[in-house]
Amino acid sequence: MAGLVAAKKCITPLVVIKRLSSPEYKAQAAYHKKVVDHYENPRNVGSLDKTSKNVGTGLVGAPACGDVMKLQIEVDDHGKIVDARFKTFGCGSAIASSSLVTEWVKGKSIEEALTIQNTDIAKELCLPPVKLHCSMLAEDAIKAALHDYRLKQQDGKIEAVKASN
Repeated sequence: MAGLVAAKKCITPLVVIKRLSSPEYKAQAAYHKKVVDHYENPRNVGSLDKTSKNVGTGLVGAPACGDVMKLQIEVDDHGKIVDARFKTFGCGSAIASSSLVTEWVKGKSIEEALTIQNTDIAKELCLPPVKLHCSMLAEDAIKAALHDYRLKQQDGKIEAVKASN
């Protein structure tokens, strides 16, 4: 039932002259198979310990459509992203975009992760123009999570300096 609600929210009905049967309609008004795959089999769903100094959390949303994304990344001592998790409230394209970026950021350095652009996400998932905001949210979530991680690292350095005084 939840999938049906999401499908109704995300798929713009086609204007057709003849009435389509259900299989014909689904074939013409469906998500791309990559979006369906990430929606039906999302990768890296869940949360990391937000209090950990090695975990950055990005929470972004799009008020116009109601999509909300939480992306968390875990970075090792060498600046490499070793884990990523997401929770997304939104349509299939938003969920697929979140799932995809968790796969893409793992194993990358912070600088490499910052080079991921919404256009890359949209191209990989074959998102239509009406769904580009989902890929923009995913890019913003990456930036927000990395920003949070960097703030925690700065706070840790300040605390270390205070402790040594």
